[in-house]
Amino acid sequence: MESSYSKYSAKDDLVWLMLRPWIFIPRVLYILLTFIFLFLRILFQGNSKNKNVQKNLSKYLFDVITDLGPCFIKLGQALSTRPDLVRQDWLTELTNLQDNLPAFDHKIALKIIEEELGASSNELFDEFPDSPVASASLGQVYKAKINNNFLAVKVQRPNLYFLIRRDVVILRFLGTFLSPFLPLNIGVGIGEIIDEFGRALFDEIDYEKEAKNALRFANLFKENPNIFIPKIERQFSSKRIITTSWIDGVKLRDRALLEENNLIPASFIKTCVISGLQQLFEFGYFHADPHPGNMFALKGGNVDCGNLAYVDFGMMDTITNSDRLTLIKAIVHIINDEYYLLAEDFQKLGFLTKEQDLQELVEPLKEVLGGSLGAEVGNFNLKNVTNKFSKLMYSYPFRVPSRFALIIRAVVSQEGLALRLDPEFKILKIAYPYIAKKLLTDNSEEILEILLEVVFDKKGQIQIEKVESLLNILFKDSENINSDLIPVANAGLKLFVSKKGSEVRKNLLLSLIKDEKLEFTDAKKLLALIRDTFSPLNIAKSALQNIISTV
Repeated sequence: MESSYSKYSAKDDLVWLMLRPWIFIPRVLYILLTFIFLFLRILFQGNSKNKNVQKNLSKYLFDVITDLGPCFIKLGQALSTRPDLVRQDWLTELTNLQDNLPAFDHKIALKIIEEELGASSNELFDEFPDSPVASASLGQVYKAKINNNFLAVKVQRPNLYFLIRRDVVILRFLGTFLSPFLPLNIGVGIGEIIDEFGRALFDEIDYEKEAKNALRFANLFKENPNIFIPKIERQFSSKRIITTSWIDGVKLRDRALLEENNLIPASFIKTCVISGLQQLFEFGYFHADPHPGNMFALKGGNVDCGNLAYVDFGMMDTITNSDRLTLIKAIVHIINDEYYLLAEDFQKLGFLTKEQDLQELVEPLKEVLGGSLGAEVGNFNLKNVTNKFSKLMYSYPFRVPSRFALIIRAVVSQEGLALRLDPEFKILKIAYPYIAKKLLTDNSEEILEILLEVVFDKKGQIQIEKVESLLNILFKDSENINSDLIPVANAGLKLFVSKKGSEVRKNLLLSLIKDEKLEFTDAKKLLALIRDTFSPLNIAKSALQNIISTV
């Protein structure tokens, strides 16, 4: 029985495995030989035009990952969300890693239920099926029934703690040993990143913790009518069993499947991305495993925002308030083409050392990120940035802080999910307007400080071009141009007359004084910009659009 798990400890777990060489040595050899054979097969068959060869190769890839066990399946799931990295015929097979893995013995599942909950499945539920409806890396799900309500009963795979403990240690050992020979440059952190992955996996196999995560996540989205979180059924949950209300929806796996069910893919992309941005930039608590098997499209919603359900809250993580605000600043600095300040942001986040000369990074960063709001915005996605950054990291001492490992995984997975539904999807078309709206409507002290940096320069003068850029992003590049006008106008007016707005009022007055004289040129430009943006006609359109969206 595995009801008592330890926390992840790189040192203690390494000692534990090294004291068991009969486990360690054969497993290392098996993993190395497996990857050598996989590499050789991809090398000789990867470029074949024969469909049968590619089909067999994709099946072989799936079998290899499945055979290696839960740790490697988790890594494979991350690949399965990236249609821009993996061939389509391979991707179709890898998608099965999300929730279509071989199930473990049903009798073992029934035994685990009885051990954990103190009674048999037939005693606990009115109806309990003979086979699971889905089988994933860490457990399998049954659709049970009680009091005419369907429930999702997730039962953990047997011997999971041992398998994960063993393989995380080996992954860390191999990663640290082989990193100098790999075509990677992630600084000093490969061991730290695997540690982060290990900690997340150890948390994920504790279903009691997952239940708490689900409750916390649901509370964060309780005011959002488009996000649904299944209810935890505590009387049927334990360390290795978690039971929730049943979600009757369509997985965000395939555009055609959504359309067959009269669901609009674009509406779910927007809900998915906006909710992801909220998790990172508002809540500081995020779902670190947003692959299509964990997200469902539901009926209802509207053309602009579809109803979305999240499931599986085992892999969650937090982002500190300091990191959250620095990331917002970094996005603002990209918007404003301020690459020295962006380099400072990277330094503060730990991607660069404190000794690094930031000035020498201005031009390289401009080359990687420049034009993201201009002509290149149509080609801008994380894959392009990642490709450019990988080259940059060989020339300059960028490193990936371990605390960002799950953040990057979540963002990349989410963009990959959106690309599956819409190959033309560009994350900046949603992310930039979101950040712009947050700056213009969030009156917290921290966000107000960032807004003041945008509106006024260090001498206190109004930066008309930056204010105009911010408004253009929100009201010209946004797909839903008019709906935000009234909220932004209301927030701006409230801020200006509030106690918090004293700094804004003071800076505006100081900006009128140049060389000890009153100068109204910038103020006139600002007023003209506000007048054109928030004209009565635009406000009327906004009101009409908001009325239509609620009907």
